[in-house]
Order: sequence, then C-alpha cells, then structure tokens
Amino acid sequence: MSAEAEAADLWNTLSGAELIQAIADGRFPQISDINDHIGQVMVSAVPGRIELSWTPDERLCNPGGIVHGGYIAMILDNAVCLAGTSTCEHFMPMLTLNLNIDYLRPVQAGRTYTVSGVCVHPGRTRMVCTAVLADAEGRPVAQANAGVLPNKAFAR
Repeated sequence: MSAEAEAADLWNTLSGAELIQAIADGRFPQISDINDHIGQVMVSAVPGRIELSWTPDERLCNPGGIVHGGYIAMILDNAVCLAGTSTCEHFMPMLTLNLNIDYLRPVQAGRTYTVSGVCVHPGRTRMVCTAVLADAEGRPVAQANAGVLPNKAFAR
C-alpha cells in the first residue's frame, strides 16, 4: 500500500484521538507546517485530553526578549482545538469561537514547555476546552479556556 493510500485509510478510519496519536507517533503526516514553524510537537492524545511539547525559538520573541503573547495564544489555541478534536468520531479540525488567556509568567525561547488540553464539555455543536502551558518544573505559565466548534467543511 502506498504512503498516500495508507494515510487516507487512517484518515477515514481512526477517531480524532487516534489520528492525533498517529501524528505524534509519526504514522500520519502533520496536518500543517505550523508545527515546525512554532516548535510544536504532538506527544499524546486520548479522548478529551491531548499533550503537546513546545520549544519556542528566538524568532517568536518580542523586542523585550520573551516569547510574544500572540504565539502563546497560538499554542494554547492549538491545544484547545486538538482537545476538542480528540473527542470526535473522526479527526475534525475546530473553529475557535472565543479564547480567553491568562498570562502568568514569561515564556523563554529555547526552553521546552508542556501544553495540556482538556475538553470539559464535548457538545455536538459547541465544545468548551481548557489548556495549560507549563514550564519544566510543572508551573503554569499561561492558561486558556475556549469555545470551539467542529469545522463542518471536513465532515465525512
């Protein structure tokens, strides 16, 4: 079976959590180049929970030398959307309805952070998810909660 046929088979048969885990395991290609651009690595997924590893580089810093809040928002947005996706019968990209972020500590370039996403309300149309960005010591450096909904353009 060709790599394209194998990927199509996984796309059509795996649940959202299983496909995210397949990406983390390298069995399915990344959905977008954004992971490489911002330093995001998918680590694990089970229904309702995902984990990412994030190592932002200096390109993502503001003039003050710390990672720009927009990139922190982006990684938290990725986590809440993937948490929502992990509850779906098939991988379904999410659309963000709202994203509320609390910035707690500075994020430093070159350090590795853990990003955990949880879907606290897996509704059929609107989901509510949370995400925490934690440093190597396990301290939260930022957190978010969001409303997301499945992007019906990808329904199958």
